[in-house]
Amino acid sequence: MLFGFLWLFVVLFQWFRQAISESEGGMYSHRIDLSFRWSMSWFIFSEVMFFGAFFTALWWMRSHSVPALGGLDNALLWPDFKAVWPSASPGATASPAGIIEPFQTMTPFWLPTINTALLLSSGVTLTIAHHALRENLRGRTIAFMWLTVLLGVIFMFVQGYEYFHAYTDLNLKLSSGAYGSTFFMLTGFHGFHVFIGTLMLLVITLRLMKGHFTADSHFGFEGAAWYWHFVDVVWLGLYILVYWM
Repeated sequence: MLFGFLWLFVVLFQWFRQAISESEGGMYSHRIDLSFRWSMSWFIFSEVMFFGAFFTALWWMRSHSVPALGGLDNALLWPDFKAVWPSASPGATASPAGIIEPFQTMTPFWLPTINTALLLSSGVTLTIAHHALRENLRGRTIAFMWLTVLLGVIFMFVQGYEYFHAYTDLNLKLSSGAYGSTFFMLTGFHGFHVFIGTLMLLVITLRLMKGHFTADSHFGFEGAAWYWHFVDVVWLGLYILVYWM
């Protein structure tokens, strides 16, 4: 598996390096630029469907699975079970069979709220950098891009601390029933997307420092920006549906 990942990295590195070389060499026509835009749009759409599946799973557990366990059909099997989400409230067991350790849920204060402020701020700094690039203000563009990358890195560190807090203080784990599995799947996959997006923005920033992109031709920048704004929007959904509801 390690060799497979290393080989994948080598292939991607060579592929992207060639694409950058061809782009800077003026080899891409308007039709190729249009194909890049369509490709990035479909890629982000696939990511929308990916997170849509997990949000649907969260809704299904809240609205159907847990109420069904507390219905009349299961009253004789689990008479003490309370059909409340996230099955960790007073008087309710974490699972009908009692095999899940007691846990506490993650509240929006304060780590998730701090991360929300970080991501929203990064969206603002990225937009400022984009406008600066379109005005050919390269110095300002680079400065705000580095700030955007820094905000992304801080977000990941805060989420890492949040996971540490969940495991050590709340006893909240991936195995903590339906709540634990959906919480870590949604927030964990989003964190992975933040990691990928931060790498994309870092590469774009380094390319800017090398003199790549112009005010009129910079789709590499725009594609990374599209992805980052998508990550921001997904987090807002997570913040409301996972931490508040």
